[in-house]
Amino acid sequence: MTLKTDTDPIDAMLAALDAPAADRDYRPGHERVRALLEGLALHRPRLRVRVAGTNGKGSTATMLAAGLRAAGLRVGLYTSPHILRFAERIRVDGQPAPDSALRRGLERLLPRAREVGASWFEVATALALGHFSEANVDAEVLEAGVGARLDATTAVPADMALITPIALDHQAWLGDTLAAIAAEKAHAMEGCRFALSAPQPPGAREALLTHRADVTFVDDPWPGELAMPGEHQRVNAALAMAALLALRDSALLDADEQTLARAMEEARAPGRLQCLRWQGWRIWLDAAHNAHAVEALRPSLPALAAKPDGVLDAIFVFTREDRDLAAALPRLRPYARRIVAGLPASGGDCDATYENLADALEAELAPRESEREDKACLVLGSFTTVAATLRWLAARGAINPRP
Repeated sequence: MTLKTDTDPIDAMLAALDAPAADRDYRPGHERVRALLEGLALHRPRLRVRVAGTNGKGSTATMLAAGLRAAGLRVGLYTSPHILRFAERIRVDGQPAPDSALRRGLERLLPRAREVGASWFEVATALALGHFSEANVDAEVLEAGVGARLDATTAVPADMALITPIALDHQAWLGDTLAAIAAEKAHAMEGCRFALSAPQPPGAREALLTHRADVTFVDDPWPGELAMPGEHQRVNAALAMAALLALRDSALLDADEQTLARAMEEARAPGRLQCLRWQGWRIWLDAAHNAHAVEALRPSLPALAAKPDGVLDAIFVFTREDRDLAAALPRLRPYARRIVAGLPASGGDCDATYENLADALEAELAPRESEREDKACLVLGSFTTVAATLRWLAARGAINPRP
């Protein structure tokens, strides 16, 4: 694996906005991103798909994009957040946008962004749409940032909307009930010819149907094998495949079902039960950052263990300072010999706490002469946590730190 550790020039340019990064600067409304897009003379692709929901958006978008590419389309994929490099967010046919192209795009956008007070995410979204237009893509797959009704990604029209599993998250912006959150995310379906949803809990399902009575619910998980581990990925795969078949059946794609399924099944996304090895350890990385995502992981955890009893040697739970996964610790207890958490660990159900993840990995994974057997651990909590683990491994020569 390759890991770049030098300063990201695109992140550095976006820092000039003097705004919080990524999803921490959510500002509802479309007026600012539309003002950014006015001067770009965008062409509308043949197909634009919105992907909204709480969990599984990035995986679903990645699987869908892979299927569209297999059908012969040139595909732009916009996801968030990135793990190590901003360019991970903006891909054309699976390849991150070149820094040189992103730099040129930002040079055009930043003066107007400062003028209208655009947020970090709004600028990133405009940058993605501009790059896709210049690359003359046939299809765009846009992952929503927060909600959908007033998210930057819904400032442009779309043909299809996919709603992934909905759970409690971003309550300060979207509401503190599943129905309220689903009502916000339901706006992804506005103006779309196709609207499909993963299975939803009561409250969320009714809210989607209230917004659009003809939404198609894809209730059965995908039965085949997937490159992305985890039982929860079968829900995402079924939604992506249903979308591909709907497009094919409407003569918008020219590909047989087997070709579409193979591409979808082979798709991968980093930070989703990604496995790396170091000093006899199998280190699984996952960006699960809320209780619903952790719960979705639980059925898959026994298969990650190195020993026949299906118990991991350790689970590390470290998340961003603005989140709290303490309530998830007791739910993880049956799956690990040790639970290691970041401070503060208000749940109390852990075996050790550390101020930062690097210290925890150093102390807990240090090789001991008396321990020769294979071991396995899971590190979860956010994309920031995944990135910190990758950098820790790179510093120890486990992965290639150079471009």
